[in-house]
Amino acid sequence: MDNYPLLNIFWTMLELFLWILWFFLLFKIITDIFRSDDMGGWGKAGWTIFVILLPFLGVLVYLIARGSSMTQRDVAQAKQADAAFQDYIRKAAGTGGGGGATAASGGHVDDLARLAELKTSGALSDEEYRRAKDKLLA
Repeated sequence: MDNYPLLNIFWTMLELFLWILWFFLLFKIITDIFRSDDMGGWGKAGWTIFVILLPFLGVLVYLIARGSSMTQRDVAQAKQADAAFQDYIRKAAGTGGGGGATAASGGHVDDLARLAELKTSGALSDEEYRRAKDKLLA
């Protein structure tokens, strides 16, 4: 242990952390290249070759040139996943997995979900939402 002082351990840990961070960023960029809809096959191939052959320069140029659209694609994918999950919840709630629900109650669940969406979007006031919900549940 005398030949490897504490400062060298710190620098080794820092280098390891930076390499892990670098590979994470590289894989993130490569996945973004392939999920991008606004690029054709040749563009994707060019960016992939550039990022693989000149990794440091390629990643920095990609972040400068397409960094903002990377964020937009991430947000769009998150919204799409959330919408799919919400749709799954609505379908699961409407099927009546407990055995006692009917198709009519599934319709009420969908109608209540639509009312809630209209209220959150601002299309319905609180009073209109309450009246429509009372009418639906009556």
